[in-house]
Amino acid sequence: MTAEFLKGIICIFLVWLENDRSINRVILLINKEIYNKPYDTMKLAIPSGLYAIQNNLLFIALSYLNAATFQVTYQLKLLTTALFSVFMLRKKIEKCQWFSLFMLAIGVALVIWPIPDESNKRLTAQNQAAWLQQMMGFCAVLVSAVTSGFAGVYFEQILKTGPTSVWVRNIQLAIFGTIFGLLIVFYFDYKTVMDKGFFHGYTTIVWIVIFLQATGGLIIGTVIKYADRNIRIFATFLSILFLSVISYFVLHDLTPTLFFYIGTMCVLTATFLYAWGKPIVTLWTTNQLRI
Repeated sequence: MTAEFLKGIICIFLVWLENDRSINRVILLINKEIYNKPYDTMKLAIPSGLYAIQNNLLFIALSYLNAATFQVTYQLKLLTTALFSVFMLRKKIEKCQWFSLFMLAIGVALVIWPIPDESNKRLTAQNQAAWLQQMMGFCAVLVSAVTSGFAGVYFEQILKTGPTSVWVRNIQLAIFGTIFGLLIVFYFDYKTVMDKGFFHGYTTIVWIVIFLQATGGLIIGTVIKYADRNIRIFATFLSILFLSVISYFVLHDLTPTLFFYIGTMCVLTATFLYAWGKPIVTLWTTNQLRI
């Protein structure tokens, strides 16, 4: 919720810069595009609600999956974004890209495939509980990838149907995101908020995460604008490699198996092949549209 509110502030600041740093022009623009167009503004409630669901599902997924497995499996958002682009925006995907999406799905399946140790082949209650937790984490990632793909493509479709700027649309998203976030907070943590205050537990690290969450889309948009495909692909490779190293050497929550290595290579190769094909609406595009 705090990240969504901060996103709204950032977008208002960008609108202010676009309008010659005039507060009056910003107020008039927001009044014209948001307050005087309630039906048009309400369209953003759908993707905003989906993003709120997605963010909470990601927290659930990270509770049950290690960082490396999460990062690899969450690449499924590329698959869902591509599929929704085909069905909703009538985009065309080349055969090579269809093959890469199939490879992506196979790679994710291999990453989460349970491989018991030789000394631990019997299905004990503890092993079964661990497997169920992993499946819960993966289901959270899967639903999150679906909501992310649909919301991103839906948001792009809205942007293409009118002259409203992307920053104003992001302000509308932030408004609903803040509202949905507040509802979730008070539904699950009403007593804690009332007893200890809204910002209880907000440490320096939490504020850093909030800031990165709020500005991450803007940074991605800048990378898309000024960097070529090689840099973007390399960034995906590097993020997965970095998280794998951190999980194994620092957090000690990753025990890579042969299937994990093969699956990760499939996911990385699929990402490379998909990005190298004919440009269509991709996850990078939808991230540029929503900061």
